[in-house]
Amino acid sequence: MKTRYIHTLIMALTLVGASAAAQTSPSELQNTIMKMMEDPALSHAITGFSVRTVDGRILAEHNADRLMMPASNMKLISTGAALHALGPDYRYETVIGHDGEIIDSTLHGNLYIVGGGDPTIGSKDSIAVSIERTFAEWELMLKDAGIERIEGHIVGDGRWLDGMIEEPSWMLSDAGTYYGTGVTGLMFYENMLSYNVAAGKSIGEQPSIVQHYPVTPWIETRFDCSTGEMGTGDKLYMYTTDIAPIAEIRGTFGIDRAAKKVDFANKFPEYTCAAYFCEWLKGRGIECGGGAADFRLEKGWLDTAFEDSTALKDLKILGSTLSPALDRIAFETNHASNNLFAETLLRTLGKDLKGSSCYDSSYVALNDVLKQLGVEKGPVQIQDGSGLSRQNYLSPDFICDFLEAMAETDVCNSFVNSLPSPGFNGSLNYNMSGYPATFRSRIKVKSGSMNGVRCYSGYILPSSSTMKIGSQTEDLPADTIIFSIMTNNCTSPTWKVRPLQDKMMAALAQSN
Repeated sequence: MKTRYIHTLIMALTLVGASAAAQTSPSELQNTIMKMMEDPALSHAITGFSVRTVDGRILAEHNADRLMMPASNMKLISTGAALHALGPDYRYETVIGHDGEIIDSTLHGNLYIVGGGDPTIGSKDSIAVSIERTFAEWELMLKDAGIERIEGHIVGDGRWLDGMIEEPSWMLSDAGTYYGTGVTGLMFYENMLSYNVAAGKSIGEQPSIVQHYPVTPWIETRFDCSTGEMGTGDKLYMYTTDIAPIAEIRGTFGIDRAAKKVDFANKFPEYTCAAYFCEWLKGRGIECGGGAADFRLEKGWLDTAFEDSTALKDLKILGSTLSPALDRIAFETNHASNNLFAETLLRTLGKDLKGSSCYDSSYVALNDVLKQLGVEKGPVQIQDGSGLSRQNYLSPDFICDFLEAMAETDVCNSFVNSLPSPGFNGSLNYNMSGYPATFRSRIKVKSGSMNGVRCYSGYILPSSSTMKIGSQTEDLPADTIIFSIMTNNCTSPTWKVRPLQDKMMAALAQSN
């Protein structure tokens, strides 16, 4: 798909709240943005921006080649590359198979839930099939095969994933959170554990922390946490790894905090999925003599030690279930800024293009996709797919180069429409609330934030655009703006920085 050449581009800028746009030159636009950067909220920060049209005409730039941490702007790269390389209709497959033989309605062997990287199994996300429906489909496969009893184990098979489940540069405190769960071959409930938490009656007392779902009695959970003083908020962190089923919750929970549900990381979702399916079948009269098992909790940690080297190709397949299409997963990845989904997309590139889902192979696969798109990687450093690593370094120019290249692909509209608009549902629902909905809907942007980092990158459709949201066939209008605004080393609170960057995006949108 080729974008049309620009016939006329009149740059106009209106300050926030103004009702009429004044015609300006690109240099005046740059001066206006530079003036906004003089705000005290950014006085100690490093800010860079690149603004151009889809055919590469530079409209404004400052520190455009400066490498900075992108935070969740990294998801632009992982979702775009996956859509381009795998296609919007790509789906993950979870296979149900068995070894041994079925004799007199009894499986004399093990049943396998063979994960294929589907991040939505048991997810609470709106795009996911309910776990009850998924389990019912798997149960039907057993009934169709005549299985009424399983003599062996139900095995959560996550061998699709090779390599570490988390990127090694993630901070230890992040790796135990709901947003730092890591990717496994067989995932369940987005690899999370939900707890109901309430403050103790007095400062220093241990908070009430009760596991809600999924319940994992095979994980030993320790507590080194206390009720904090008023105003200290929720500072609870779980410290856990996939080396052993042991976790410790540390930190404080403010005495004035209302009771809430807190999500942490589950490093053993394969076993969790198998155990819950085992209970599902038991409730429907199908007994499993060996109980649940997986390939990582077998080394002396549980009584049901499982040692088996059965190759996937030797299993007898009963059936499979499919994930939602990739374009729906990409949509949720960018709208909800879902780290697990983003990491899955990066690891899938490695698996599909290089035969391995380890991070090293996934980096090589991503580099190949960038070359196909004609994007020069240059000095940038890509460490993961979600932006959680503080060792990711991109520049505004690189991000705009990528966005420009995506505008030339057949999946352009799937990609653009995966991005949220300010003030609507998603991670930008608090942005630009004072602007008209029709104005905000023209801005398709991914935010990125972590401690000290505030970034916004995406597209701005012109006010004259008649492009239908969700269209998969129309070209982007020729005067569509591509932009990336990146701020690092920012110590000001979000409530000061967000309105300022909203003004920057508004100025860009009002200019076309």
